[in-house]
Amino acid sequence: MHRKTPRFDPVFLEGKRRQLLALRGRLQKTANTGEADEADINDQSASQAREYEDDAQKLAMLETEGNLVNQDVDRLARVERALQKIDEGTYGYSDVSGEPIPDARLEAMPDSINTVQEQAASERTG
Repeated sequence: MHRKTPRFDPVFLEGKRRQLLALRGRLQKTANTGEADEADINDQSASQAREYEDDAQKLAMLETEGNLVNQDVDRLARVERALQKIDEGTYGYSDVSGEPIPDARLEAMPDSINTVQEQAASERTG
């Protein structure tokens, strides 16, 4: 159901490409920092005397940070797909239905690859 005719002019698409590349860089940096922080905490835990309360707090913090890193990884995948869609000429069309993604959604989230309803349905089903 993908359209072969791009919805947007080359200048707009180049602006979105730059925006997506910058977002990709930020997400990669955040993911790398989160992984480094996790490794530091694991190293500190291994070399220090054991306090179960401290371990529980560290585990809770790692779980929260891990969830954030997973969200960043998911978003990074959407950024990569959006960049691919620019190259394919399908940017601005849903991967699920092939319908146009509203311009306001693309402006707010340039990595959108589905409509709001499709994204919500995808998140509900996991």
